[in-house]
Amino acid sequence: MRPKHTKTSLEDRIAGALVGAAVGDALGGPVEGYSPDQILEQHSGRVHGIVGPWNGEAWRTARPIAPYHKGDGHVTDDTLMTHALVRVYAQVRDHLDAYAIAEHLVPDLMTRPRWIPELEQEALPLHRIFLAEKWLVARLHYGHVDPREAGVGNIVNCGAAMYMAPVGLVNAANPTAAYTEAIDIAGAHQSSYGREAAGVFAAAVAAAATPGATPDSIVTTALSLAKDGTRTAIEKVCEVASHHTDFESALIPLRETVTPYDTVGPDYRAPSLGARRPSRLHAIEELPIALGMLLVSRGDYRHAVLGAVNYGRDCDSTATMTGALAGALGSPVPEDWSKQVAEASRLDLWQPATTLTDVTREIFERDVHRRRTHEAAFTDLGGLRCSD
Repeated sequence: MRPKHTKTSLEDRIAGALVGAAVGDALGGPVEGYSPDQILEQHSGRVHGIVGPWNGEAWRTARPIAPYHKGDGHVTDDTLMTHALVRVYAQVRDHLDAYAIAEHLVPDLMTRPRWIPELEQEALPLHRIFLAEKWLVARLHYGHVDPREAGVGNIVNCGAAMYMAPVGLVNAANPTAAYTEAIDIAGAHQSSYGREAAGVFAAAVAAAATPGATPDSIVTTALSLAKDGTRTAIEKVCEVASHHTDFESALIPLRETVTPYDTVGPDYRAPSLGARRPSRLHAIEELPIALGMLLVSRGDYRHAVLGAVNYGRDCDSTATMTGALAGALGSPVPEDWSKQVAEASRLDLWQPATTLTDVTREIFERDVHRRRTHEAAFTDLGGLRCSD
């Protein structure tokens, strides 16, 4: 059962972000990989809620490389990975680093079967996650690569960023700490602008969970930390987004603006030759668009997520990020959506939030103790300046 708390409580922020991310993921899944025009034609209009699989009853065989039941309220690997990271926090009960990914996340993916909504059966999460996430297992478990460097060589995409919301929530109201922790964690999975996006997204979630936050303040925080092409892409996309108040009018302008920074190319299912390669000039597409839709919607969950969904392309990940940001900001996730997604996916969407809230408080207490210990030691060193 969903816990009830005051509007600005830590519990509500964390529940809003995690439930919001899962619902966005489920809404975006069935139209992932398609363009806004294709989505419009397929559904005789824009998507305004949960829809069925793109290929109907043929979902299992239409795309053999991805025989998944996307649609009907099923979450995808974005949510599976997010919940797995929450379980790692629950084990470690402290800040994480790349070694925690090797020691805890990889075994979680490899050893314990769980209900996989898109497979409609219990299976190892490893059997559902995509190739860029299977990289974690290949490099860390089989390759014994230094966890801090294991992400090098993987395709550069949003694979690490898509599940970094818990890092931002553990560091709620401390975006710089969230960025630093996510950059370390993501080193086990991604490099270049894929790793950078993970850090910036975690920072944006931490900023969204700050009392008094607004879409503008979230973007300002993201820009203060982002580097290279990631920073430029966010800046350009959000500048365009600020002139729109409806996602319909923003769809084409946002895509045109992010195009110079996106390496995938115009056909999402047929990536260009230079797609997903390391670069200091480029950025993943999903994070700038998620922030842009947050601005377009003025932080309203429903509007922001539907904008991300109808944008198409990698819209399950874009909507996951948008949903996490709007939810952490305090905009309510529609209860009919969350109830349907929870039932269809056979997941308790609120339990991970309860777990992470408890862990976040424990970590904060540890941080306070560590900080006070440092302050005392620094004072004993005579580090404080004497007042005149």
